[in-house]
Amino acid sequence: MVGGGFHLDLLDSKCSSSASRSHFVIFGLIIVYYTTPSSQVQASRPVKCRSQNIPSKYQHCEIHTDGVHHLDCFGENKRHGGNVCVWKPGTRASEKTYTLIVQQPMRRYCRANHNITAFSKTITLFKSVDVLVEVLENSESTNCTKAVFKGSPKTMLRCGPPYEVSFRRRSGGLVVNVSWPPEDIKDIKYYSVSYKALGSLSWSKTVQSQNAARCTVDNLNSSLVYTVQIQCVTSDRCPQCAASEAYTVPSELNTQPVIVNLEETEIIGRKGCRLLSLTWKVPATELHDAYDVTVGKASGEDPRERIRTTQPEIRLVLSYSAYHLTVSAVNNASTSPAVSRAIPRRGDKPRMGAGMLNVTVHNNTTLTIYWKDNLINTYVCYSVEWTKEGHKAKHMSFYQDKNNYKTVSLSPEPLEPHKRYSITLHTRPDKDTCNMKRVNNSESTYGTTQFYLTQGRPVSAPANISSDNVTLNSVALQWSSIPEEEVRGFLLGYVIYYNEYHHGRSSAERNVTVDPMLNSCELGNLKSGTAYEVQISGFTRAGAGVRSTASLFRTHDQDVSSLSGLIAIFAVVAAVLIFGSPIIKRAKAILWPSIPNPGKSDAMQGIEKPCELDLLESIDTLRVAEWDTNSLRLVEREDATPASTSPSMLSLLHTSEDEGDSPETTRDWIQGDTEDAAGDTWPDIRWTDTQSCPFAVSSAYTTLDMFQRGTPANTPVTQATESKPEDTDLTAAKSGLDYIRQFSTSPIMDGKMATIL
Repeated sequence: MVGGGFHLDLLDSKCSSSASRSHFVIFGLIIVYYTTPSSQVQASRPVKCRSQNIPSKYQHCEIHTDGVHHLDCFGENKRHGGNVCVWKPGTRASEKTYTLIVQQPMRRYCRANHNITAFSKTITLFKSVDVLVEVLENSESTNCTKAVFKGSPKTMLRCGPPYEVSFRRRSGGLVVNVSWPPEDIKDIKYYSVSYKALGSLSWSKTVQSQNAARCTVDNLNSSLVYTVQIQCVTSDRCPQCAASEAYTVPSELNTQPVIVNLEETEIIGRKGCRLLSLTWKVPATELHDAYDVTVGKASGEDPRERIRTTQPEIRLVLSYSAYHLTVSAVNNASTSPAVSRAIPRRGDKPRMGAGMLNVTVHNNTTLTIYWKDNLINTYVCYSVEWTKEGHKAKHMSFYQDKNNYKTVSLSPEPLEPHKRYSITLHTRPDKDTCNMKRVNNSESTYGTTQFYLTQGRPVSAPANISSDNVTLNSVALQWSSIPEEEVRGFLLGYVIYYNEYHHGRSSAERNVTVDPMLNSCELGNLKSGTAYEVQISGFTRAGAGVRSTASLFRTHDQDVSSLSGLIAIFAVVAAVLIFGSPIIKRAKAILWPSIPNPGKSDAMQGIEKPCELDLLESIDTLRVAEWDTNSLRLVEREDATPASTSPSMLSLLHTSEDEGDSPETTRDWIQGDTEDAAGDTWPDIRWTDTQSCPFAVSSAYTTLDMFQRGTPANTPVTQATESKPEDTDLTAAKSGLDYIRQFSTSPIMDGKMATIL
């Protein structure tokens, strides 16, 4: 930038300009600095002072603090002898005109320039004679003021200010690169850099440069913004040095951007190209102005394109080649550490255009690549890239408008035998030059294929061989692939060698060929109960490679197979036994209603009430010397209990506590042998205070309860269910039922117990 401007160049500045250009640059600098935008030079041609007696005409003008001031004259063009006088206006009047009087008395030289409205004027002087210069403000008025300058043209020579300046901050230091006007380059040997923190009132320090172009300032605070001013160092050839404007140098960028997203998509309607969308972010605290994105081919082909963007994102149209990409934040003086990202060769189509390209290898330094389509109707510029697996790609661009093939020289790095190479053909739309002018949107990938100088046999065998699903006459084999670098050619398949193995003696060998894309195979038509030995090898065009270590397996015996069937049947039966019972119970609960538990009837629950102890005490008085086998005694008394007490007595008829008894058993107890009852002598049980205990309400859980439900309330039992005709008729008129007693031959835990029904 010219004059008071500031031009940033991140690279070292270089000085190149003509003398005439610098003349106008410096003159423009003076005009811009000392004039207002609306000022125009309308002065008349200089006139001789003697003809108008000018020095005496303006004797009334005086030097005043409010008038014109700071008159300074200097030589600004050494080659043409040009000199310039500059001044600053006063504050007395709003409209100002100036008269400049230049005198060199020793040469009787006096010239006057009238009606000057600017604040500068170029003058002509004799170099060896002292000069007196006066500038008059509003010379025709009574308020005329003036400023005076005296000096020698020899000491008026001034160098600078700088023509171009660039700054670069790094690791707490500041590097300043300066370019000077061409007429000053030979005269300026050193310059000084004054700096201070932004906002400070005084300059912190001044550092002198090592030469006329470069200066390094150390020990700066990387997070601070600085103000910098540059001025050449005075010398015999530069008696005066003009100071530059004050430049603002931003803080240092120390944090690299962080890549947020990298997405790759196809471009509809364009083959062989991909759209790469990249976004990143930087800390908000760092003062950056823009971002520099640098992208280049991984093969090293020029150029490495630098793209500047103000947004933290970019989109690139790239071919299927591999690329290197970096992103860094920048400001006027600093560049952040760059974040790098490798863009791999299109991985999902490693052999894109298979069948579209063919390669004929002539020797280790020459090959010919053929393409199928008649591309010369559309393209004349092409590029090929070839690479050995795991190595950097080589490249060559060429022009072709006649043939659909190209012979490529691969020197100085020849091809190696038994190594796999990949070669890619790109088409370029530019026809004026086949070298890339830019990286973004510059080429498309036509196709990729692979080749060998010479193929060899595999030097290793498949590993991790295992057998699975062994049957009477078959087995399934599995294995791991041979590493690509050990195949040494294009793998055409696998060969499985197997034979019967009998105590170290092997039978005739058989083999099976398997497709190279498979890693498993089922061997059939085997003998049952026989051991087999298996080896596997891969093969290429050069032949079969190394065999794997022998693996043994044995087919199943027939007995083993039968035993396996029995085991399977046993497992099924066990499962039925384990899980069948809950299933059957569940089905029974659903298909048949549940039989109520007599132990949970109201009659049984009544025993748990307070009257239980009294009742049991009465029963405990019964002693029996010998227990009868299951029998039920119904005792009949003539002095029957009144009918009114019948419900209470019936409530004593309770089912046995044995929950396993069925209703049929209960019925047998009731139908006891009356003859035995007649022969036995029963103790007399007297019931006292029958109303003192509330008995349980009768329910339908027992046969007697159901029988009672069929009897009207407050009515004695008139008939026993399922009684034989010859049984004693139980009626309320003849006799009452005293109690029902059950005996068991099995002693109860307390030795003697009777259950009153």
